Amino acid sequence: MKMNELKAAEGSRSLRTRRGRGLSAGRGKTSGRGQKGQKARSKTRVGFEGGQMPLYRRIPKRGFNNISRKEYAVVNVERLDSFDNGTEVTPELLVESGVIKGTKAGIKILGNGKLSKKLTVKANKFSKSAQSVIEDAGGKIEVI
Repeated sequence: MKMNELKAAEGSRSLRTRRGRGLSAGRGKTSGRGQKGQKARSKTRVGFEGGQMPLYRRIPKRGFNNISRKEYAVVNVERLDSFDNGTEVTPELLVESGVIKGTKAGIKILGNGKLSKKLTVKANKFSKSAQSVIEDAGGKIEVI
């Protein structure tokens, strides 16, 4: 290999054009934006439709969005049947075992399904049906 045969590795040298660096640079002055007008300016608002009433204002709005709403991670009683008899089911255990992905604002246990094991379940909220299913199986509930 000779010195005149040396080349840079493929992709190591970028050939991007630098805009707005003087007339002799090839993309100076107006930098390919033409002269004046909306497209020559630096920015327009997101959702701007040239003065036409934008889509987000044309579409009818319905209901009320509560900004302080708490969304709970929901677990049905039938999912708790996979734990061993006498286990203390906590939010950490539910996340660890993959029953839920995250705790969100807390955990709510719902009463769908059957439970055949004695469990001590710790959660933020329980439905009345879940409470009766757990207690009928001989388990306990604890509100965190």
